[in-house]
Amino acid sequence: MAQHLIIRPVARLCGTLRVPGDKSISHRALMLGTLAEGVSTVRGFLPARGCRATLACMRALGAEIHERSSTELTVRGRGLHGLAGPAAPLDCGGSGTTMRLLAGLLAGQGFPVVLTGNAQLSGRPMGRVAEPLRRMGADVRLAEGDRPPIELRGGALHGIDYTLPVASAQVKSAVLLAGLFARGVTAVREPAFSRDHTERMLRQMGAPLEVHPDRVEVRAVERLEPLGEYAVPGDLSSAAFLIVAATLVPGAEIVITGVGANPGRAGLLDVLASMGADLAWLSRAETGGEPAGDLRVRASGLAGVRIGGAFVPRMIDEFPILAVAATQADGVTEVRDAVELRVKESDRIDTLVAELRKLGARIEPRADGFDVEGPVRLRGDVVDSHGDHRLAMALAVAGLVAEGQTVVEDTGCIADSFPGFAEVLGRLGARADEDVNT
Repeated sequence: MAQHLIIRPVARLCGTLRVPGDKSISHRALMLGTLAEGVSTVRGFLPARGCRATLACMRALGAEIHERSSTELTVRGRGLHGLAGPAAPLDCGGSGTTMRLLAGLLAGQGFPVVLTGNAQLSGRPMGRVAEPLRRMGADVRLAEGDRPPIELRGGALHGIDYTLPVASAQVKSAVLLAGLFARGVTAVREPAFSRDHTERMLRQMGAPLEVHPDRVEVRAVERLEPLGEYAVPGDLSSAAFLIVAATLVPGAEIVITGVGANPGRAGLLDVLASMGADLAWLSRAETGGEPAGDLRVRASGLAGVRIGGAFVPRMIDEFPILAVAATQADGVTEVRDAVELRVKESDRIDTLVAELRKLGARIEPRADGFDVEGPVRLRGDVVDSHGDHRLAMALAVAGLVAEGQTVVEDTGCIADSFPGFAEVLGRLGARADEDVNT
């Protein structure tokens, strides 16, 4: 079945809502909860396909995970050495987070394992996670072109001092997870600050982890404390689409409650603020080591900016929706240092440029980013998600401010991160209809 989303221009957006749980944190809560000794109750879990792939993989490794509901799970920890070798390859679906973090977690186990994925994931490079794990002593083998499947046999690991060639929370996390089983100190250095959900959660669980200005260090640990009653905040990357929609639709005002405010994820908020967006935190708090709060967004005019360097890893998932915002901003918005966009669920530079041009955007690709000239009057058309959930939602938001009807094809992928996206838009006043062709 092919699923499409039909979007029509909207006069106003308003309302208060909560977005689904944070995807990155949901993955980590399952993995680390299983490594703990004791029971963890995870509330606000994201029941999206990627996170459910992690759930299935952890169960195949012997994890005891009870689903009280689609968003509340109980994890009975098996301890650091309580996992069992799976009877078959572990299917990570389309989730790069699942594959990369599991590679690090399993590097310290004494059994062989194969990590596979769907066709989309099988085209994504895994050499950057394999290299540091090999240096630590794991036997890691990849297919041609450093692509999955990953064949891995862990065992006796030793700590390393490793500098990431590109800032990546997934690779950093893989090395830190392997460091829990390694002799000596494992240190990870990054060229720029990336999201730190793994570090925050490990510290909550009592791991000997230290964060320095230039590196993160971890030592082997005998046990991890359970997460206890753990509340997953709303996903800021999912909220980003609603934030930009409310910024662009005249007269709009929305409040997003309980959304994550991790500084490593807040790059888009900082960039939008510099462009002139009307954003305000109505409340802030910290739960389980993660900052969160209620964010108010009002419609406002925007001006073009230049983005690169340290901002990129703090908003790597938000560039598709930033490009949509830039089409309505005065002047040119330039994005540089974002070559990582070319190895996401799609080549997010080429696909973004191709699809936004169909709507009338003035956007030019660059080797490591793109340029957008605005403001421009967008025109509804038929566009393709290329199976990329973030591109699909960005195109839907563009349809809210385009003239006429916009049809986003192949939107089943939105379930990868934001189940119920169309319904949420509808509750805010948008006209977003799902259409399924068999």
